[in-house]
Amino acid sequence: MKKLLIVVDMQNDFIDGALGTPEAEAIVENVNAKIEAYRKNSDAVIFTRDTHSENYMETQEGSKLPVPHCIEGSYGWQIRAELDPEDCLIIDKPTFGSYELIDSLRELDEESPLESIELVGLCTDICVISNAMMIKAAFLEIPVIVDASCCAGVTPASHDNALDAMGMCQIEVTGR
Repeated sequence: MKKLLIVVDMQNDFIDGALGTPEAEAIVENVNAKIEAYRKNSDAVIFTRDTHSENYMETQEGSKLPVPHCIEGSYGWQIRAELDPEDCLIIDKPTFGSYELIDSLRELDEESPLESIELVGLCTDICVISNAMMIKAAFLEIPVIVDASCCAGVTPASHDNALDAMGMCQIEVTGR
């Protein structure tokens, strides 16, 4: 059995770029410490990366969130350098939740049963909650954990609302 950490969308555009917030900047150090703890214990770390194309503004998401961000290949699309994702699986996802992530987790669980799956990252109220709910639905008996001290939402209020919603769905919320 092994523990798994999923680092959700810790990309420049969400930290201090097009959609950045002071709250997102404030968690970078916590996320880095969490990643290092998993690496020290030889546990697995997976990164997700929000990925859009140049035609983002023509998409449904672009019409509802008209701020170009995480355009593939751009600086804003890159995962924050100090988090050093190079030795980790990176899953590019075109939307909030990722079926590819679920498929990868199933493969890992078949190789060696997962003890727990923890999520950290951005944004608590969009991509973290989407992936946490999908993972909880796919892996009913594996504890799913979200560390609030390593997450930030679009606003502090929406961050708290997302944490409450995840808690109601039997996702363990720590770090509050």
